[in-house]
Amino acid sequence: MLNVPSQSFPAAGSQQRVTPTGQSRNKVALKPGHSLLDWIRLTKSGRDLTGLRGRLIEVTEEELKKHNTRNDCWTCIRGMVYNVSAYMDFHPGGEEELMRAAGIDSTDLFDQVHRWVNYESMLKECLVGRMAVKPNPALQEVFLFCPVLIVQTAHSIGKVQVCLHKSVKEKWTKVGQPLEHHDTFIQCKDQLFYRECVLVSKTDVTHDTQVLRLQLPPGSHMQVPVGRHVYLKTSLQGTDVVKPYTPVDQTLIPPSRSSAEMASDLHLMIKMYPDGLLTSHLANLPIGSSLSVGGPEGSFTMRILRDVTHLYMLAAGTGFTPMARLIRLAFQDLTSIRKTKLMFFNRQERDILWCSQLDELCSKEERFEVEYVLSERADSWKGRRGRIDACMLQNFLERPEDSKCLVCVCGPTGFTELAVQLVKELDFSEEEIHIFQG
Repeated sequence: MLNVPSQSFPAAGSQQRVTPTGQSRNKVALKPGHSLLDWIRLTKSGRDLTGLRGRLIEVTEEELKKHNTRNDCWTCIRGMVYNVSAYMDFHPGGEEELMRAAGIDSTDLFDQVHRWVNYESMLKECLVGRMAVKPNPALQEVFLFCPVLIVQTAHSIGKVQVCLHKSVKEKWTKVGQPLEHHDTFIQCKDQLFYRECVLVSKTDVTHDTQVLRLQLPPGSHMQVPVGRHVYLKTSLQGTDVVKPYTPVDQTLIPPSRSSAEMASDLHLMIKMYPDGLLTSHLANLPIGSSLSVGGPEGSFTMRILRDVTHLYMLAAGTGFTPMARLIRLAFQDLTSIRKTKLMFFNRQERDILWCSQLDELCSKEERFEVEYVLSERADSWKGRRGRIDACMLQNFLERPEDSKCLVCVCGPTGFTELAVQLVKELDFSEEEIHIFQG
């Protein structure tokens, strides 16, 4: 499964490149001809990417450790071994980042960055084989009918092989009584559960941004907490493509609706990139089409809003999406909030999302203020111009006596990093800053 917000993952302007502490992940500019679309073409070209000519082998830990160089790089993810040498120049994190996984079980490293990516689809042509398991004598047991039970485990990769040996090699006449919960299923929390949703409508927000309304399957409900995101998945050119989006409400301050109505539809505000593999597909997707939605996930919790009196939001572009529901929450459910302020950064006036709704809310709600900042000059624009700097934040981020403040940040990497740095320079602690991530 490939995440394709643009030509790299995370995209050069994605908030996903920023960790909760505000430090960016390693990233490099991909060489021409090394986009994710180029990787798809390569995997379908018939080229031998494993060096084994189609054979699958069992790989011991000792063998895995030998393949730890730039041109011979194997890694293990959840018990499956892949030769990722050919992927080096296609990896948005760069060679150095990928080499951290060389010759080892990289499951934990992979999960830290993008656990939701279906690596089986993305690296299926790089599959070397399965990790070999070692017998564990300490786990041998003796049972009635099966006097010898041997459990073999591959440490830390989650693979267990059970071998049962009969004491007498003949047909059993009975197998005993089934245990409680026999033949039942337990939900696996390490895998995302996807629901097949139907595209009900598209609503233009700006010249290049739409709100897609998705209807969940009949009888399904999905409450997405404020600040959490979902994953949108579809199949393109035979490959699963997935990208995270933060749901919004149908409008900035929607009328009261029942929880059942709110849980039956999802609204995703998506900027359509003409050269984006996923968004160009979404832009041309007809009403009634199916899309898979997984999640929700995310680190934002209501606990960080406890007793907050002054809520500040710094958003750039579609980094506004998590702020939209947070604004509604502040006025409808948080009684401690005395002031909510949004500083919204965009290139041009036509790029401002829900501008009229923000202005309307500002005129009706005295506790809310919005300030727009444009980076591209226009003679008709009377508001702020430029990019985020210490001067504009010093006036924006007030800290009245007896107040508890929270500053939320979301936007492209460079914006987010600089914003967090400037906010900290104004003596706001890490506990007073939250970075929304996809």
